Amino acid sequence: MIAISAQVNNSQGRHEVTVTTNENAHSIAIEPRATGFGSSANGGELLFLALATCYCNDIYREAAKRGITVKSVEVTVSGGFDNAPGSAAENVTYAARVEAEAGEAEIAELMRHTDTVAEIQNTLRQGVSVRLASLQAVSVSP
Repeated sequence: MIAISAQVNNSQGRHEVTVTTNENAHSIAIEPRATGFGSSANGGELLFLALATCYCNDIYREAAKRGITVKSVEVTVSGGFDNAPGSAAENVTYAARVEAEAGEAEIAELMRHTDTVAEIQNTLRQGVSVRLASLQAVSVSP
């Protein structure tokens, strides 16, 4: 199993993001909000980025299995959320453009196949349980 985690550490004027896969950690630069608290990127944007990133990376993985050299991948994910807090994403779609050293039909088949094995897409399509596992409330004096 591949172990993945993400951590956000935020305070006034500071926003640190660390992602880890199998103990290999690295930072992602995301600025704090203009107010100084929170992230300048919202969760919906990062969710859609996860979809785009997964498909992009998986194109290269699946192309390598087929002996196809990919020159570039462009993925755009779009959709929306209702204005009510707690709303789920709606109408999520994505479009992709792949340039590769192969015929157009072969590239199109690669793209269709990759859609069926992209882990983030499949996670959202199937649904997954998400739960708050622990919490620690810390009171501080003003």
